Order: sequence, then C-alpha cells, then structure tokens
Amino acid sequence: MKEKLLCIDPYANEEDVIHIGELDIENRLDRISIHGSVDITKDQQGLEYAFALKRQIDTIVEYLKKQALPEKISVENVAKEVNNPFE
Repeated sequence: MKEKLLCIDPYANEEDVIHIGELDIENRLDRISIHGSVDITKDQQGLEYAFALKRQIDTIVEYLKKQALPEKISVENVAKEVNNPFE
C-alpha cells in the first residue's frame, strides 16, 4: 500500500518537509518554502499528487485567513558563506 502524503502544520517549526514528486514543501516559522517540480499526470499517481498539493495549499490558506497579517514581512536569508574544508 502506498504511503499517504501528509500535510505539514504551517509555520509550526523549522523542521517539517513534505515531498510531492520532486516538489519539496518546507516548513519555516515565518514562511513556507516550495522548491522543485511535480508532474500531475493523467493517472492515479497524478490524482494523488494533485490532492496532496491542494490539501497542503488549503491548509496554509486556512491558517493565514485566521491571522492578523501585516502588509509584508522582511525575510532574511540566513544562509552564510563558509570556507571550503577541502581547499
């Protein structure tokens, strides 16, 4: 039996990631990051992916609708450059 694609609890932590095909949906405290791609094929797998994506987007939208949201937040890139240990 195939594993059911689950939803993340939006903005709850910096750890959760779900994968829908090659699409990654990453949970963050201040944003949800979506990277990659997914093919919604005309078959059972495509239907499963479509429902999983819809379920996640619907969950995010419902969460955001319940919040007092600012116009726009500033998102800082926390990635920093480090020395290559192999050089």
